Amino acid sequence: MQPHDGIDGFETPAPAESADLEALVRKFQKELNSGLIALVLLAVLDRAGDELYGYQIAKQLQGAADGEGAPVKQGALYPVLRTLSAQGLLTSRVVPSVAGPPRRYYRITELGRATLARWLGIWRRTRGFVEQTTEGVAPIDPRTEK
Repeated sequence: MQPHDGIDGFETPAPAESADLEALVRKFQKELNSGLIALVLLAVLDRAGDELYGYQIAKQLQGAADGEGAPVKQGALYPVLRTLSAQGLLTSRVVPSVAGPPRRYYRITELGRATLARWLGIWRRTRGFVEQTTEGVAPIDPRTEK
């Protein structure tokens, strides 16, 4: 693809091929997911009120995706769960299973809840900024969610 002169003398890239566009979309989704997985995992475990193992968490995420399929693959959850545990945001324990390998159960800690509260505030401000700049929507007040 060779650039060409566009309107007002700006250099404009040649039209992207469909495969290029799909690659860009996948890359954007992957980058967006990588920044949000930890937030979503903490929220799921906070809402659960009890410990959950990876497959249960993945199922909850699928349910939250409203039939569109969770944008996060189940295998991508485990490294993030381990990282959150190492940071003290989750506790975990391994329990033997009669129907397969042992299961690692996760529970959110008080530090995890405090972190989640701060991250949610950041997320709401960021979401408001993105909506305001891309759609002209008035920003949402993160304190009232209105």
